[in-house]
Amino acid sequence: MAAISNDWLAPLEPEFKKPYYAKLYQTIREEYGSRKIFPSADDIFNAFDFTPYGKVKVVILGQDPYHNDGQAHGLCFSVKPEVDIPPSLVNIYQELHDELGCYIPDNGYLKKWADQGVLLLNTVLTVRAHSANSHRGIGWEEFTDAAIRAVNEIDRPVVYMLWGRPAQSKKSMLNNPKHLILEAPHPSPLSAYRGFFGCGHFSAANDFLVQNGLEPIDWQIENIK
Repeated sequence: MAAISNDWLAPLEPEFKKPYYAKLYQTIREEYGSRKIFPSADDIFNAFDFTPYGKVKVVILGQDPYHNDGQAHGLCFSVKPEVDIPPSLVNIYQELHDELGCYIPDNGYLKKWADQGVLLLNTVLTVRAHSANSHRGIGWEEFTDAAIRAVNEIDRPVVYMLWGRPAQSKKSMLNNPKHLILEAPHPSPLSAYRGFFGCGHFSAANDFLVQNGLEPIDWQIENIK
């Protein structure tokens, strides 16, 4: 399991010394040694590696990684460039098209967002192949809650996009008056029509950032082919 080495280390280092993390680490080692686990061990902490703590502008929370071959690479909702775009991300792209006029790209690789300060964090960071939520409850939630609390301490504007009930359950941790909380149904095909479509979150986030003197996010993911 790759280590966190950037400025996330300071707020998260206390977690590495807690009993739950020692147990989590051992469980993950055993799982990777005996089963097919996603993402690859080197990609587990990519959300933190790609979006340093000091650069977080927007937080999008997912649940657990995609569990089919070749999809997960450590950023929620994102897939590697050569992988088919999953249904929830199709709906995210549709909302971006309807809201901001973004064209629908030919890939689901969201690293461009992460590089601009969008923390694409799953609340559980690993999963068994073809078994959704299989690593729920082994300790990741405690670790990612610590990360969410650390973002809550950032003394400048940050936007949270809480899509669906699991993400919205984290709202009780968020009490920084400088931050903006946006809530909508999950972009899954099962729920997107209940209010994700038309939620206006991407323009609301950019308006908030600009009003506070920060660069807006360029949400357009470009075609690769």
